[in-house]
Amino acid sequence: MSTSNYPSASSQSQMPKKDNRGIIYGVLIAALLGTWGYIIYDKSKTKEVIQQKDVQYASLDSVRNQLLTDYQAAEIRLDKMTSENAKLDSLVKTRDKDVATMRNRIKTLISRQNASAADLAEARRLINQLNGRIEEYVQEIERLQGENRQLTADKEQLKQEKQELTQTLDTKVAENKDLSNKVDVGSTLNAANFQLAAINEKKSGKEKVTAKAKKADKLRVSFDVENRLSVSGTKDLYVIVIDPEGKVVKEEGLGSGTVNTREDGDKEFTNKVSIDYEQGKRKNVSFDLRQTDKYEPGTYKVEVYQNGFKIGEGTVTLKKGGIFG
Repeated sequence: MSTSNYPSASSQSQMPKKDNRGIIYGVLIAALLGTWGYIIYDKSKTKEVIQQKDVQYASLDSVRNQLLTDYQAAEIRLDKMTSENAKLDSLVKTRDKDVATMRNRIKTLISRQNASAADLAEARRLINQLNGRIEEYVQEIERLQGENRQLTADKEQLKQEKQELTQTLDTKVAENKDLSNKVDVGSTLNAANFQLAAINEKKSGKEKVTAKAKKADKLRVSFDVENRLSVSGTKDLYVIVIDPEGKVVKEEGLGSGTVNTREDGDKEFTNKVSIDYEQGKRKNVSFDLRQTDKYEPGTYKVEVYQNGFKIGEGTVTLKKGGIFG
């Protein structure tokens, strides 16, 4: 049986067909890789955007925190100044009412959790304005303090001048008082020719000097007064009558009372006699003293005071009368 090396028709019809799956797989793999690449790229870009946003948010938050710190510092400074300076506090309340609005607006802006850059920019602008106001207040305080220091200095100078004037015035007052006292003392009337006698009044109206107690109806005081310094006018004389027992004779009808003397203190007086005196001229003074009770034997003493000084005195001794006398 012979064999043939030529291929048969059946063998030619069974040749392998071309396989396209590799191409498809390649395309799919390429597409998948492309998709993955895009996803990775897009994820990377998204992450980058997120990172940028985070940076922006962190930056805004940092700015907001810094603005909050700056505002709090300005607010503390303003509150401290207004609390320590009453005039400034009044000035802020009356002249700068918009400061409160400004502060409230700043608080609103920087307290927002999602504050925008525009919000923070506005807050920064308002804080700068607030600090500007604070600087104006500082200058106002310095001006007021300067004026206060000047006023204090002026007050101290005026106080010193007042003390000097007061001392000068006190010296002048003391000198004038001393001079007035000297003039006052020097104007006291001088009494001379002092006479004191007991008078007996007759039924006929005639008067006679007596030395007997039972015949004495009154005491007559007589003396001359003169002083070149004493001005013309009414002069009050205070007469003190002392009885033999050493007691001051006091009569309600005579206007008895108490007089203050310069050397002997307060003294009881028997009678007050007023005279009209003409400056520089000698004047005779004479008056009678009559008491309700009968005169007793012994020595009666009469003292006369004028201007607080004793200007004269005299005595008269009355005897006890005899059987016929």
